[in-house]
Amino acid sequence: MIRLIACDLDGTLLLPDGSLPSEIFSLVREMTARGILFTVASGRQYESLRRLFSPVEEDVLFIAENGALVYYRGERLFAKTLPADRLNGILRAVRSQEGAYPLLCCAEGAYTDADYPPFVAECAKYYPRFRRLGNLENCPERDAVCKVAVYDRRGAALFSGRALPALLPSLRVIVSGKVWTDISMPETNKGNAMKFAQNYFHIEREECAAFGDYMNDLEMLLACGHAYVPENGFPALKEQIGNIIPSNAEKGAVQKIKAILEGENA
Repeated sequence: MIRLIACDLDGTLLLPDGSLPSEIFSLVREMTARGILFTVASGRQYESLRRLFSPVEEDVLFIAENGALVYYRGERLFAKTLPADRLNGILRAVRSQEGAYPLLCCAEGAYTDADYPPFVAECAKYYPRFRRLGNLENCPERDAVCKVAVYDRRGAALFSGRALPALLPSLRVIVSGKVWTDISMPETNKGNAMKFAQNYFHIEREECAAFGDYMNDLEMLLACGHAYVPENGFPALKEQIGNIIPSNAEKGAVQKIKAILEGENA
């Protein structure tokens, strides 16, 4: 019996234009009525997720910032931050990469000192409490940085995603999108956040289903007994997980959730 369904957003649940499928709120209400906890697991900021799911936010568990933060009904249940004394070294490493721009992602806001227009537009899109500073070293939330997101205009997988792990060997560096690489503490990932949720809500691994399309979803998919990757997912993730469902354009995650609710074996 499935008691928790977790879903990544970009490239998984969201349509290619970035919108939610029209039926998702009714599906969340149906899941709640059946005792299934719907979980949104994303690299996005909590406030962005909360606003997106505002009609059903009381029924949703939010895993934000790729597992650094967990919220339920407005309460922060879990937080994992980067030590403030590591930030300057991280920023030096990011700035050593051509075309890479850092964003400090914090519990309450997000900050950059870069002015590259496409990067600033992406930040404003995903981070409602985004601010530009004159100098990131003066970030007002230095003690609450959950991750450093890196926008790489050349492409994350081929450039910053390859170079930064060698420069920051004691930290987790993971490609989270076509132009995004995330830097966090080694234990910060969606999988550990999922394990926290399983323990907190007394839900077993085999009672969980999860959907994700990129490598930052891997640990979460492995932490759940039933894992699915949309056809548009990252090739290496599809190869490792299997269980390929139709693409996000075809609403593959929604199709599978409906099938689970209709009694199909997960």
